[in-house]
Amino acid sequence: MSKIRVIIADDHALFREGTRNLIEQEPDLEVAGEASDGEEAVELVTRLKPHVALIDIAMPKVNGIEATRQIKARCPATAILILTAYDDDQYVFTLLEAGAAGYLLKNVSGKELANAIRAVHDGEAVLHPAIARKVFSRVATSKQKPEPVAQPNDLSEREMEILRLAATGMSNQSIAEHLYLSRRTVQSHLANIFRKMNVSSRTEATIQAFGRGWLTPDNIT
Repeated sequence: MSKIRVIIADDHALFREGTRNLIEQEPDLEVAGEASDGEEAVELVTRLKPHVALIDIAMPKVNGIEATRQIKARCPATAILILTAYDDDQYVFTLLEAGAAGYLLKNVSGKELANAIRAVHDGEAVLHPAIARKVFSRVATSKQKPEPVAQPNDLSEREMEILRLAATGMSNQSIAEHLYLSRRTVQSHLANIFRKMNVSSRTEATIQAFGRGWLTPDNIT
């Protein structure tokens, strides 16, 4: 089984070392590299193309928000998981709009971090459902008359159904149970959605769908 390749971007060497040690205890995860600032993080991801990038917000040269934007522009397939001490709502909204797939605080356990890495690699959003609904609703209401980037029929009826459920914050397993499908089938549908929309996570897909007018707070209720 191939391992999930991760890079760690944080300006504190001790934190990077501790995070690396936690990740490398997991048999399916490996650290491909480390960066001490945002500029180095962008260069590292561009060169190594890891599956997941752990990014802090407060970093020298280029902060985590701008690093996220640049990484998603250069390597859209890399899922970005924010790992930070900041829990301000504005950071959450800005980073998700920039393309982050998840947002965690640094007080999480090693097991929670490992599970979050696996989740964003599988295209899941690492957000509490209540936070997810608040974020997506805010994005939806902030858009003024969105112009579609692609036709809504790019996605099948089943794919749109799964996208609506994902927008409520439901996990892949919960969506599978709700639709009487296997978890693998849901993952396959999500992979098709991501490919058609050129994104790497359900967070990006949902935000884009709101921006294109495919989803509204009303039709995901």
